Amino acid sequence: MARIKLQLFSCIRHFLQSKAARKRCTGSNHVDNINISAASKTINQEVIQVADSSSVVLQRSVKRLHFGSWEEKEMAALEIQRIAKEDVKIKRLMAELGVIHVLVSMVASEVVGRRRAAVQALIELADGTYTNKALMVEAGILTKLPKMNVDVVDESTLREFAELILLLSSLAYKQFPLSSPEMVPFLVGILESESSLGTKQLCIGTLYNLSAVLENAGPLVSNGVVNTLLKLCSVKELSEKSLATLGNLVVTSMGKKALEDSHLVPDSLIEILTWEEKPKCQESSAYILMILAHQSSAQRDKMAKSGIVHVILELALLGSPLAQKRALKLLQWFKDERQAKMGPHSGPQTGRIAMGSPVNPREAEEGKKLMKNLVKQSLHKNMEMITRRANVAADDSSKLKSLVISTSSKSLPY
Repeated sequence: MARIKLQLFSCIRHFLQSKAARKRCTGSNHVDNINISAASKTINQEVIQVADSSSVVLQRSVKRLHFGSWEEKEMAALEIQRIAKEDVKIKRLMAELGVIHVLVSMVASEVVGRRRAAVQALIELADGTYTNKALMVEAGILTKLPKMNVDVVDESTLREFAELILLLSSLAYKQFPLSSPEMVPFLVGILESESSLGTKQLCIGTLYNLSAVLENAGPLVSNGVVNTLLKLCSVKELSEKSLATLGNLVVTSMGKKALEDSHLVPDSLIEILTWEEKPKCQESSAYILMILAHQSSAQRDKMAKSGIVHVILELALLGSPLAQKRALKLLQWFKDERQAKMGPHSGPQTGRIAMGSPVNPREAEEGKKLMKNLVKQSLHKNMEMITRRANVAADDSSKLKSLVISTSSKSLPY
């Protein structure tokens, strides 16, 4: 044990001595030439005092964390958090001093104060350092955090847990393995609890980072992330990130099927298309609907029955440029499908009655009148809604011209 202490303190001393030397060199360059010798002497003394003070505090904190009682470990964790916050370079030194593994082991403590002190220190050490994050994951932090019961943990502690997991989830972009069977249910539990919007935003941010890697789609979908996010989409403070996460999942086969099978689709997504104050949400919702409607007549039928046509018509007039493009693509598909259904071979045929000959001329005439009235009413209703929301803007003419643009492509360029 004495040998370990000696190694720890020599490492700290070497770090702080090199730091003091750099500060002496930097400080002397800014001293006035007239009083350079006196000022340099003063600065050197101050730097040495600061270095000695930092060395004492750091040595004491590391010693208590490794060899002290549980109470001393808790105080040392708080001190390490403060030191790491003041000096970014010390964050890297902490990994060499072996404090991360000790802090991770403290997270599983049943004592609330001790657990929170460890989590707060880990948050500070994880911020902006890839190595420290990787060491935390390797030490098993992802298996210890989800063991907390979200129903009994206080809000501030829950938020700190969510913040730490969000910092660690950035490793997903570097293809770092974040496989933990407990983590996703833990996040879903927070999202479905009565936690604050801020805590839920942190959790959704974590799910978004995880969904950016296709291999994570399976665990996310199987743990009910799709339905949870669809519910949160209706909350405008959480909708943008929720839709972005669903946009990552819908391009996978499992994610697309989960969206298709949800009873919230397409109604919840169509409702979002009407949010004029949330253009990003409109764009994301239109993108998800495009993926679902592409080469799926069943999904297009569901959307048509939910009244999507007049909504995307309005979006094509008043939405952002990207939302307009996606709305026009959807309109083109519904137009092509309607023309196909009205084709000469779309209905049942018989050999004894000529095509188009009515069985009862009177009934056929009444049917035509009824159809014309329905079409007129629908067009009048749509035009009233569009006119009311467009407010007869000066550039409406240019937007109306975009409706005549047609394309035969069935790809998804937007």
